[in-house]
Amino acid sequence: FFIQKLLALFLLILSFPLWLLLAILIPVDSNGPFLFKQLRAGKQKKPFTIYKVRTMVEGADDLKEKYRSLNEADGPTFKIYNDPRYTRIGKFISRTGLDELPQLINIIKGEMNFVGPRPLPVKEANKVPKKYEKRFLVLPGITSEWVIKGAHNLTFKRWMELDLEYVKTYSFIRDLQIMTKTVFRMCNWITKILLFNQ
Repeated sequence: FFIQKLLALFLLILSFPLWLLLAILIPVDSNGPFLFKQLRAGKQKKPFTIYKVRTMVEGADDLKEKYRSLNEADGPTFKIYNDPRYTRIGKFISRTGLDELPQLINIIKGEMNFVGPRPLPVKEANKVPKKYEKRFLVLPGITSEWVIKGAHNLTFKRWMELDLEYVKTYSFIRDLQIMTKTVFRMCNWITKILLFNQ
């Protein structure tokens, strides 16, 4: 865990220019803070505050019920691909995964790892069926098997199965593979968005 914290600190310093750019662009694009904070369920469902670059309008959580009919996710989760709550620049940041950058702070604080089941909002985590409870036995991650295998294109059941499989078959080598594939996917997403405006 110490090595992960050290790597996270190094990446945090290395990415400072990007942080600075986003810190300027986000407030210019829409009213509200640069960072989005939300209570998530961590290891053993212990609540912690996750940090993300804000990609939606301020108070987006309060607008969930307004757009409940547009929810494209099954299970207890709430996801809309073309979410109307996105800001103009927020959609790009979210699609490229750059909004997860502040979670390096969560790693340094010992609340997350680079790889692990994605942390759910506390209310959603409490609705996860008991047969998937083992996903909460490890620290959540910035990326996961779910991310590299399709993320929100997968069913909730498949998402949970991938998390359980990760917990059961954990290995350092597998973590490196997931991290490498995540970087390639991010580069691919950024290229597609810039070239094809997808």
